[in-house]
Amino acid sequence: MTEELDAQRAAQEPGYQDKPDLRSSDPALLRALAHPLRVEILAVIDELGEATATQIAERVGESPSNCSFHLRTLAKAGFIERATAQGTSKPWRSVHRSRDLRPDPNVPESLRTSATIAALYVQHEANRMVDFLTKHGVGDAHWVEAVTVNASHFWATADELAELSAEVAKLSERFHDRKDPAKRPVGSRRATLFSTLNPELDGPAWGEEPEARPQG
Repeated sequence: MTEELDAQRAAQEPGYQDKPDLRSSDPALLRALAHPLRVEILAVIDELGEATATQIAERVGESPSNCSFHLRTLAKAGFIERATAQGTSKPWRSVHRSRDLRPDPNVPESLRTSATIAALYVQHEANRMVDFLTKHGVGDAHWVEAVTVNASHFWATADELAELSAEVAKLSERFHDRKDPAKRPVGSRRATLFSTLNPELDGPAWGEEPEARPQG
């Protein structure tokens, strides 16, 4: 699972461009994120740039004390850190500019935990899209052609899917400079591109015989 962070205030945050990119398949680090509320909390921080436990609680529908507990867990794992205090307000911010949490194929626990996190993000994004469609339909006439829900089914090898995955990851690169508010066109809105790509593993691959089943 990979994330390119594009918080609304991140471009204005001092030192944002100097933040490191996270690349890890460490099962211990991945387990710290493998909780639905922590995924929600991290998404709020990514969107706002900085957020307090109270602000996050209002967004996710949980108590500030419960959010504080999960914020400390995320901080201990190195995902977030304290931002500059604003009076009595003590906001949190992301440590990284982007996250790449793809598993290590040679570490089974890494594979399992990464899959759990990916499933949580799929659910998070599915809920977000359902909420959008419920509130706005497919948008007004100006945006209707810009909203899409698409599924394609095709045959491909593992190498071809890996190549396609890399191509999809680059689709939004042309908009990356718009993290700088000065470069955003008038009338533009923050948009989300969420994609999944997976082989169907039930049954044998094309041209391969199914494994022999023991008799009796």
